Amino acid sequence: MIVDHEDRGAPDAPRRLSRRSVLLGSAAGFGALALAACSPAGMSVADAQRVYGPRPDERFPIPAVNVNKIDPKYYRRTVRYDSKEAVGTIIVDPRNHYVYRIEGDGYATRYGVSVGRAGFLWNGDAYIGRKAEWPIWTPPKEMIERQPEAAKYAGGMKPGLDNPLGARALYLYQNGVYTLYTLYSTSVPESIGKGVSSGCIGLITQDMLDLYDKTPVNTKVIVLKA
Repeated sequence: MIVDHEDRGAPDAPRRLSRRSVLLGSAAGFGALALAACSPAGMSVADAQRVYGPRPDERFPIPAVNVNKIDPKYYRRTVRYDSKEAVGTIIVDPRNHYVYRIEGDGYATRYGVSVGRAGFLWNGDAYIGRKAEWPIWTPPKEMIERQPEAAKYAGGMKPGLDNPLGARALYLYQNGVYTLYTLYSTSVPESIGKGVSSGCIGLITQDMLDLYDKTPVNTKVIVLKA
């Protein structure tokens, strides 16, 4: 049984191809950010502005997130989470728009996410079969059929801030085969908490960077029923 105990007091747009339409796509300072991101009581807007601040160190500098476009309940936080799964396991809860990383001792890191829209939800067990930094995005043939303007990227869209997969991608596999689903980084904060994609799971870029660094290939992923 898996329970999230919050500590309280806890589609393809037909005309234009964009990130939204494709997937709707100092030591003391770091110590303070870590405390803010991991506090069971959550974080203030000021803390969120620091946690979701710019990342100029990246290959393509990542701008700050407008945290006012995210419901605070979707800010990254550590929560009580009862699970028998191994540390590091990723659990996707599409009904509540959360991804959990099991941390052990009854805790998990929780991230707000966007999920598949109606008709594109799925569930089951998978694993991370591949990881990529600043990945190339190649639309599947099914998407091209629905959205012909994506055909120009059939050979792959180069990495960058406009690439629908963003800065990082974790590719989900089953039995050695890519499922066509990913955990990816989105720069569209207003998509968090919504069903917008063709089944992929979107995290705010700064959250995806955090999860990506903690997640090796072969990590187990469980996608719950919506």
